[in-house]
Amino acid sequence: MTKYNIWFFSSIFIAAIVALPIITVFSSFFNETSDYYFLLKNTFLFEYIFNSLFILFFVILITFILGVLSAYFVSFYEFTFSNFFSWALILAFAVPGYIYAFSIIAFFENYGTAFSILTYFFGENNYNIIIPKIDGFVGAILAISFSLFPYVYVLTRASFHYQSNNYIEVGKNLGLSSKETFFKIILPSARPAIIAGLALVSMECLSDFGTVSFFGVNTLTTGIYNSWLSFDDLNTANQISFILLIFILFLFSIEIYSRKGARYHQPGRGFKPITKIKLSGKKNLLPVIICSFILFFSFLFPISQMVYWTIKFPKYLQDINIININFNTLLLVLIASISIVIISLFINYGSRISKSKILNYLTNFSVSGYAIPGVILAVAFITFFSNLSDFLNENLGFESSKGIFIGSLLGLILAYFIRFFSLSFNGIKSSYEKINNSIDESAFLLGYSKIKTFLKIHVPYLKTNIILIMLLISLEVIKELPITLILRPFNFETFATQAYIYASQDLLEAAALPSLFLIFWSTILILLSSKYILSKKN
Repeated sequence: MTKYNIWFFSSIFIAAIVALPIITVFSSFFNETSDYYFLLKNTFLFEYIFNSLFILFFVILITFILGVLSAYFVSFYEFTFSNFFSWALILAFAVPGYIYAFSIIAFFENYGTAFSILTYFFGENNYNIIIPKIDGFVGAILAISFSLFPYVYVLTRASFHYQSNNYIEVGKNLGLSSKETFFKIILPSARPAIIAGLALVSMECLSDFGTVSFFGVNTLTTGIYNSWLSFDDLNTANQISFILLIFILFLFSIEIYSRKGARYHQPGRGFKPITKIKLSGKKNLLPVIICSFILFFSFLFPISQMVYWTIKFPKYLQDINIININFNTLLLVLIASISIVIISLFINYGSRISKSKILNYLTNFSVSGYAIPGVILAVAFITFFSNLSDFLNENLGFESSKGIFIGSLLGLILAYFIRFFSLSFNGIKSSYEKINNSIDESAFLLGYSKIKTFLKIHVPYLKTNIILIMLLISLEVIKELPITLILRPFNFETFATQAYIYASQDLLEAAALPSLFLIFWSTILILLSSKYILSKKN
């Protein structure tokens, strides 16, 4: 029998908050359509869908190749700098797609960085005619691919790490070559992890706004943003959001299903860890070249471009209030990470002590927020609270309450909560499940209350995991663009919004400094996260 206590109602409340954007989008789809929607339907809507799927196809292909190939080399072979590459390849997470886009344009544009390099080494000439122009679809696909391939790399590497050497020995006994062993044994056994990684890549790709917007490619996300900002048509924005949300939720279900089949834990008896093959001579060159290529183009290339612009145009060091932007960004990071983790702890503990199936269903629904693209969440957020404010004003005579949630820190933090609650809840839940219930029972017998058991036993045990989750949430908040761009208070800028605004005004050299700080803080968070992940393994 379900106990209707504080844990139950808290879970209902959180599930309702997460459901706000989904319900708003789905209900708006059946509202009366505007003239602009009919115009869009007959002109650009199918172009939006085609462009989104076209980019998605090639991003999946490139991230699969980059992620699986690099994971295979660092997992099965010992070569020069292999230990370095094993963690350095994750640093691509520090560079959002839109900052990578700035780097591509700055390097390949007329009289850009490539032109300056050629002029320095070979003298004056018209090099613009031989420098390739990487923009539009090609630029968007490359920028998104290099920024997202670590999803595939991390999950595939984890799967490879726990594959038994017995499988490889069976392949050898069957007379299979190394190539045949890879395609017939190693790759199929890692398939659930690879599909889960590609599903995450797909969701992030379809959700991308900054990259495709900068390259001028019309996709569903730019259509949503333009409907709201350029045409002041929230209903059409939500109706386009409905189409994108269908794709996203489909991919989300694939990711959940694949994750159930993936194995990241060490099997029981008979498990033999993989013995890495030591490479030397010419055989050592191939993995070194490939991993160096991936590391350079995914991380070092955008950083070097941002450093170059910052040094070349030092005046922006004075023009940009970098201290204020640092404060704004770190304030959001601190408030969001602490509040989300505290609520996740509260809900996880409630689920643990109540043991209610309904409560579990509610909490499982609450984690669906991570699947909602930022631009959809922001537009749905504005729609809901605008309608709510209008309803209260017309029927109850309340003053407008839009300013409480729209264009405020409270609204921004609430949107972050909906978006990133899944990351925090699932991370704490996975560690909570390792605490045996008998520990709680023993604590109760010793006279510990539920709150004391939570504070004195559970929290110390979960401390490392809590810090790790706070770091991961901080990383997501720092890089988040559409939610912050749309819902932030007036004149409140973060590294992401400041870099995007400068770049959209064609001031790439000004965008370099906030981009560099964003990458710096993201890299610090990734390195700290790696440290805590290793400490958990040990």
